[in-house]
Amino acid sequence: MDTDDSRWLEKMISDFVENSPENSLRMDTGEKAWDEVLVGFSSGSDPLYKTYKDVVGEEHWTPLEAFSTKFPDFSGDPEDLTIISWILPQRGPTKEDNRKESFYPSRRWVQARFPGEEFNSALRKRIVRELDLKGIRSVAPLLLPEWKWGKSSKYVFSSNWSERHAAYAAGLGTFGLSDGLITEKGKAHRVGSVVANLRIPPSPRPYEDHHAYCLFYFDGSCTGCQKRCPVDAITESGHDKAKCWDHAGGTCARFVKEQFGFDGYGCGLCQTAVPCESGIPIKILKAMGRK
Repeated sequence: MDTDDSRWLEKMISDFVENSPENSLRMDTGEKAWDEVLVGFSSGSDPLYKTYKDVVGEEHWTPLEAFSTKFPDFSGDPEDLTIISWILPQRGPTKEDNRKESFYPSRRWVQARFPGEEFNSALRKRIVRELDLKGIRSVAPLLLPEWKWGKSSKYVFSSNWSERHAAYAAGLGTFGLSDGLITEKGKAHRVGSVVANLRIPPSPRPYEDHHAYCLFYFDGSCTGCQKRCPVDAITESGHDKAKCWDHAGGTCARFVKEQFGFDGYGCGLCQTAVPCESGIPIKILKAMGRK
């Protein structure tokens, strides 16, 4: 494949997000879960993927390792693989609802996580299926039986494939004080990825610093996500993953069950009512000559 074929992938993904009935909050309002998608590409030979074994976890797959888990007969090189990454931005009403909250997540926010993530999985499967119809082998790492997430002695929690880090490699965004990925449409979103046996030119990566879009790291002018966290899991030293998970996956999970009547969890307060909620802060864009 070449650049023209990358446009086919972008259009196929965009059309599915725009038109699929599965893109739904499954609420009486009938509204969608996700806004217009962002898509980017990175190469399986990008050296970033090897560094992720240090910054994400020793068990983190390279694209070649992820692909070979499904296709052990693959004899190609890392540069024969492309990672297709995308961002599913939260819609306005969902963000507006969560802005009003100060301890628990809003109903829309939880619906976007459950069942909204089911649509993200449907998108992964759709991309794999469409590529298969063209005779191109691919794999969605998070759908592999071997994918796992859990406690890490070094990093508190880690997984063997991080879709946020794949999105960073694809030029889609950088990390903030809360560890959230700040993109052109902000950091209120979900992320997905597929590794495919094709060559597509990598998307431009308009940054070198993995904190480039965060105002705290830019000039120290913002600690909005820290102020929004109801359990003090975000400080100027970074993100306390254990404390965060105790709240989102424990306290909020119980709230969701009691108030909304289904099994789910979430919080997202640090992703809303902050300057990077819906885009890269203007001050940073101006400094980068992009505004």
